Amino acid sequence: MENFRKVKTCEEESPLPFPDLPSDVVEMKVKEGSKIRNLMGFAMARMGQEATRRIVFSGCGRAVTKTVTCVEIMKRKLGGLHQVTRVRYKTVREVWESRDRQPEGGPAGHLTVHKNVPSICILLSKDLLDSNQMGYQPPDPPGGLWTEEEDPQEERSSSSPKGVKRRLASPGHGEGEEQKAKKPPLQVQDLQEDLGTVVGC
Repeated sequence: MENFRKVKTCEEESPLPFPDLPSDVVEMKVKEGSKIRNLMGFAMARMGQEATRRIVFSGCGRAVTKTVTCVEIMKRKLGGLHQVTRVRYKTVREVWESRDRQPEGGPAGHLTVHKNVPSICILLSKDLLDSNQMGYQPPDPPGGLWTEEEDPQEERSSSSPKGVKRRLASPGHGEGEEQKAKKPPLQVQDLQEDLGTVVGC
């Protein structure tokens, strides 16, 4: 494949793996080069309408991760959405063209490759879905992951030694106390020896 370059990629069209979907359901086909900002701008505008009750995100190959990201963003912003996930394989047709120069008038060298790549389809619904079907996920509970009143970051910072504040000593005051502490206490025997020396003189 070193002497060929990819010129075209086509995905095999297949129906959505969700039964009883209305014909006018919003389907967001996520591609590898799609911009998440553009996708979410359109999707959020449609789901903001009362008439739109369901939306489907689909992607295959390298776009699977971006598809899941879009779904998580919408679930966090809207909340209360029921989810059903389907994972399958999809056939992608790639057309490769030869880099070598062909003789004038001769046919160009083409190569067609059929690949089976993983694909994901995620249905989000404002209405209740069948909770017994495979791949169902209920809405996230209100409040998210952190249910405690205390912020875990504040608790972490208070337990860290860097978060402990100490009172600074006034200049000169602390040094005098340290010097006093370093001097040994005066003994009575030392006083008597000093006095005896003075008297003897």
